[in-house]
Amino acid sequence: MMELMVAMAVGLIVVGAATQLFQTAMKSTMLVTEQAEMQQNVRTALNLVARDVSMAGSGLPPGGVALPYGANATPSHFACAPGPTCYLNAVNYPSGAIANVNVSNFMYGIIPGPLDGMQVGGPATIPATNITPDAITSIYVDYSFPLSQYAITFQNLTGTGITATPPASPPTGFPAIVSPTGIVVGDLILLSKGPDSAMGEVSAVTATAGGGGTITFNDTDPLNINQSTAANGNIKYIATLIANSGTVAYRVYAVTYFVQVPAVAGQTPRLMRQVNGQTAVPVADNIIGLNVTYDLCNNTVAGTCAGVSDPIHNVPSFSPNQIYKINIQMMGQSVLTLGGKSQSMALATSISARNLSFKNRYQ
Repeated sequence: MMELMVAMAVGLIVVGAATQLFQTAMKSTMLVTEQAEMQQNVRTALNLVARDVSMAGSGLPPGGVALPYGANATPSHFACAPGPTCYLNAVNYPSGAIANVNVSNFMYGIIPGPLDGMQVGGPATIPATNITPDAITSIYVDYSFPLSQYAITFQNLTGTGITATPPASPPTGFPAIVSPTGIVVGDLILLSKGPDSAMGEVSAVTATAGGGGTITFNDTDPLNINQSTAANGNIKYIATLIANSGTVAYRVYAVTYFVQVPAVAGQTPRLMRQVNGQTAVPVADNIIGLNVTYDLCNNTVAGTCAGVSDPIHNVPSFSPNQIYKINIQMMGQSVLTLGGKSQSMALATSISARNLSFKNRYQ
């Protein structure tokens, strides 16, 4: 009997140790799985943001683009979709005294969004951290669709809208205006000739024979960019200067990143990407932090141009064109939980803003 009891005790100890070892192994497996999933999610999201930010200012006129200004002009918007639905609290392009220069409704290659990265209509902060994230808007020319290969003519310049008509057919080997990669409603189009340029939001696009198309820019667009009655800075104004000869058109991407907390119970914060006048789409789940700072150049004030979170309203004020490096930190949370607890991690990167003040001297 004694021997049986001793054997049972030893057996229980062995089984208990094996069970404990199995639980430890399972926890370790879950921990590694959480970390791998979380790191992959955050790294993918950070790379996506870095790709858009690295293109900021590419193809835009040196310094940026003046949007409608002067008599009858009102502020233009970014991060807005049809409805209109604006996703952030601050969606107007910069105006006022910026770096000792007065601007009005001006499109820079980068629009900082300090502490404005929560989608309106939801909580003011991310529940997991109780912190308000930043937003960032990067604007650049899209060279993937060769709109610059089409000749542009202007019509209906005396009406409330303006029509730009490419030729009847695209150049050989190029895609049609209306195609899977072509122009869609809500796209931004930059029209340029020499030193003159203007931006418009596509209100309608119709195909013509041979792959060409008619692009229309009507008033009351969601981004409030067309404004045909404004005194300056719209397509109607520039068309009177450059007429129909030698005008070049480019599609422009204005990409805004921010954080959304879905209204559905149990949903976690996610990173959103919104382009031009299109509806925002989620690109990464469980993103619980987005912090952006900027390194700038100012030859007159030393030691104040690194790690600036709000260049425009900083003292001294900086122009977004002075940004030479963007520092982005993103925090993610694991989707899987272990014992009801989630893990979190932060990744950071810095991107050179090489295109913000770029000028092609051969152009």
